[in-house]
Amino acid sequence: MTDNQDPIAGLLLAAGGGRRLGGRPKALLEHRGRPLVEHAVGVLRAAGCTRVHVVLGAGADAVRERAVLDGCVLVDNPEWAEGMGSSLRAGLDSLSGTDARAALVVLVDQPGIGPAAVARVLGGYRDERSLVSAAYDGVRGHPVLFGAAHWAGIAASATGDRGARAYLRAHDEAITLVECGDVAEPYDIDTEADLVHLE
Repeated sequence: MTDNQDPIAGLLLAAGGGRRLGGRPKALLEHRGRPLVEHAVGVLRAAGCTRVHVVLGAGADAVRERAVLDGCVLVDNPEWAEGMGSSLRAGLDSLSGTDARAALVVLVDQPGIGPAAVARVLGGYRDERSLVSAAYDGVRGHPVLFGAAHWAGIAASATGDRGARAYLRAHDEAITLVECGDVAEPYDIDTEADLVHLE
């Protein structure tokens, strides 16, 4: 498959170490009989992303062994312990130099967000200046689409676990919100109690 088939790349952040889950890498948590990372790639593809970059960190070797990620570009983030910001930077860096015009960012630990919500956010793409975010009862959440014109600014401000939050706050008026509360649940798998959401 060539780069020019799809201007929007799916960018899956799957590097988290599951600190509050006893150090179990989130990418390898089981959901419907498959690792979460595999499930999330399937969601991106079902929503229409033909190219997917996956940022790995905690347990990266085990993820490569146990998850079927054929056709994905696997991106190692050696600084994953610094938080989501480092994974976002690594993912955007892996897309620079390709002809992708936007990145649709999905988090591995949100299995309640399926293809319907991802497809809605994808549908908000206009050009490389696009900023599109899912909303839940009007409150901004994931997934988020970043046009390529914003990547450098996002990378410069993505630190710790804040990801793109500071950048998005500063560019609030440019964001197109797409309501997804009727088709998705934006819970995170962060603690042992959250494991009830996994099947």
